[in-house]
Amino acid sequence: MQLWGTTFREVHRMDYDTDKVDEMVLALLCLTMFPESGGTRAWKGHAWEALDRLHAKGYISDPKSKARSVWMSDEGIRWARELFERHFARKI
Repeated sequence: MQLWGTTFREVHRMDYDTDKVDEMVLALLCLTMFPESGGTRAWKGHAWEALDRLHAKGYISDPKSKARSVWMSDEGIRWARELFERHFARKI
């Protein structure tokens, strides 16, 4: 698979800021959040490594399950919305 002129394997060898990646993944989870059973879930179609780190930080439930979505913690919801607005909202 080609990704910006590099192979997928090369991207994994690249030195990159995992905290920034986690911020972007958390912000993008905002796009797929939905209410369910008194809580909020989000579809987990992102890199497993990033989802594992978000779980370790307490923002989402453990992504290693048969479910196609993860539970969002209250802090995860708040931070996801804030990051989404910061990085993607148009400033008028």
